[in-house]
Amino acid sequence: MPNETINDPRLEEGVWTTDPESGELVPDYESTFPTIEEWQVVNGTVVRVDKDEVLVDIGYKSEGVIPVSELSIRRSINPEDEVSVGDDIAALVLTKEDTEGRLILSKKRARFELAWKAIEGAHEKGEPVNGRVIEVVKGGLILDLGVRGFLPASLVDIRRVQDLDEFLGQELLCKVIELNRSRNNVVLSRRAVLEEERKEQRQRILDRLNPGDVVEGTISNIVDFGAFVDLDGMDGLIHISELSWSHVNHPSEVLEIGQTVRVQVLDIDRERQRISLGLKQTQTDPWQQVLESYQEGDVVQGTVTKVVTFGSFVEILPGVEGLVHISELAQHHVENPREIVSQGDNVHVRILEVDAERRRLSLSLKRVEDGMPVQPMPGEEAEPPALGLSDEVFADEVPAAETLEPAPATEEEPVAEEPVAEAATEPEVEEPVTEAATEPEIEEPVAEEPVAEAEPVAEAEPVAEEEPAAEEPTVEEPAAEAEPEAEPEAEASDEAPAE
Repeated sequence: MPNETINDPRLEEGVWTTDPESGELVPDYESTFPTIEEWQVVNGTVVRVDKDEVLVDIGYKSEGVIPVSELSIRRSINPEDEVSVGDDIAALVLTKEDTEGRLILSKKRARFELAWKAIEGAHEKGEPVNGRVIEVVKGGLILDLGVRGFLPASLVDIRRVQDLDEFLGQELLCKVIELNRSRNNVVLSRRAVLEEERKEQRQRILDRLNPGDVVEGTISNIVDFGAFVDLDGMDGLIHISELSWSHVNHPSEVLEIGQTVRVQVLDIDRERQRISLGLKQTQTDPWQQVLESYQEGDVVQGTVTKVVTFGSFVEILPGVEGLVHISELAQHHVENPREIVSQGDNVHVRILEVDAERRRLSLSLKRVEDGMPVQPMPGEEAEPPALGLSDEVFADEVPAAETLEPAPATEEEPVAEEPVAEAATEPEVEEPVTEAATEPEIEEPVAEEPVAEAEPVAEAEPVAEEEPAAEEPTVEEPAAEAEPEAEPEAEASDEAPAE
């Protein structure tokens, strides 16, 4: 009988076995089950999903149970969001039989083991790993790699990210920079991946640019010492001294993040892959305007920007300041410049010296005199010069214009003056015409009568017609010879009123 049992072909199929007590053939159920050990990763199919657990068929004599806490590395999850009935999953055997005889499995620990091996391999080769952002925590992001990977905020992007919530749910490609199995610690860097991707792009940018080129970029960051400009994949620095021709206290006064600017390439460090940029070089140099528009001796308008012990600084154009030395503030001795000017005053100054090489201006306040023309700023028209005419001048001109309107009046005025002028030549004393007319040196009775009677002579038409004769004597000598005849004319005039 024993020999027959041994030679039974059913034993070769591995389905039957000999009962050690009875020696009979019995079904070998144990041989149909897979051999499993604790902390072994097995594959199975989800057969049921409950609120607190998931049942998985792994081909063992009993179904494996995955508690909800062992489904995912996420916290407070819904099992239906993680698995569905019919899904093929990998699980780690935690316990072959618990107190209730159940097989306890863990899906998250199976992923952890598999992921850890993949992470170790990627870390050794320097390759990136892919993970989904599942949490935003203080100081960074948590990625699901099968292992909880930590991505610091400073390594999320090349530039500092202000809002980390925008990455929630996204899949990011990161590089493993730190790995510790004993603490299950994985530190990632997305910035390293981005820098690798942009390395070739930066090299192309460096090969394309040369000092002096003018390019367009976007302000990516502003710091105390300047601003960074994104040049399509590579950042260049504008130092605070290269932002404007005028003084800048902080770059935020001139620029803001996201602003598009045109900048000039000042220097390129190809070994360190750094680019120095300038913003003011793309703007008009105010010193060039000074050289083109002003010269020494010009009087210009400016604003006092600073008062110091040795004088004051005056800005004549935006970005161009000149010094008024204390000795050039006033005609008298000045102990303190604040006695003469204050910050913010608008003044007229005279340009004494223009030093184009050193970009310096010497100005004077005391050498500006009243009536000096003020040079306009570039692009402005000069003001018309002040004629200094008072209202009295225009008041005198109005009646004169009125007298010129009638024709007879215009003829009578010069005629009235001519006889008086001739009469004024009669005395030998050389005095003004007006004085000669009012105070002649002829005897009082004779001088008063001709002056009083001169008006009718001026009104007479024949005298008005003899205007050409009055204009003919250009030489004074004949008039001097006519002095002896002045008395008969005076007598004639005496006789006329006597009749």
